[in-house]
Amino acid sequence: MAAEPSRRIAGKLCAALVLLALGWFAYAFVSVSVEARNAQGRTAEGDAIVVLGAAQYNGEPSPVLERRLDAALSLWEDSAAPQVVTTGASQPGEQFTEGFAAFRYLRNAGISEDEIVVIVDGGDTYESLLATANQLGPDERDVVVVTDAYHARRSADIAAEVGLTATVVAAGDDNGIRRLVLESAAVSVGRIVSYRRISNWQG
Repeated sequence: MAAEPSRRIAGKLCAALVLLALGWFAYAFVSVSVEARNAQGRTAEGDAIVVLGAAQYNGEPSPVLERRLDAALSLWEDSAAPQVVTTGASQPGEQFTEGFAAFRYLRNAGISEDEIVVIVDGGDTYESLLATANQLGPDERDVVVVTDAYHARRSADIAAEVGLTATVVAAGDDNGIRRLVLESAAVSVGRIVSYRRISNWQG
């Protein structure tokens, strides 16, 4: 008989934990969705424009990366920052890095080489922003991060974790529900255990 109250208590605790987890995820989902919407069409200024990497094909940006680069170019033309940082490593077997493909695209678009910083040792968002924070000077902490809309909240959170103050500008309006759910899961976990601990699976 004594075991029955213990089982009821354990059941209530489990139910409370489930509700807490669902509430935390719902909060993250709202945060991700709101930032995705707010980042679209946003204007910003900073010490550097940071373009987060995306796929490239033999040195040519993929459509996703090209959209980010075009958004960064527009910010550059509006004098949002004195330099542009391109990020992204290569995948196994690839000859070019995402960072170099982005650099070449922006150079061909008219930005001079000495105004572009290329960072190629970041395999995911956390590593790219950490490398950017290490590369920029101590007085260059305010950055304008260019990425996709759904990715805006996590990018801003990671930037803060590595010591940068980021305003995220969205390239495009990719806010599909699947992407928002996955991002919300990453934000839910990252805000608890730190994004560094999940950088190998969050992208």
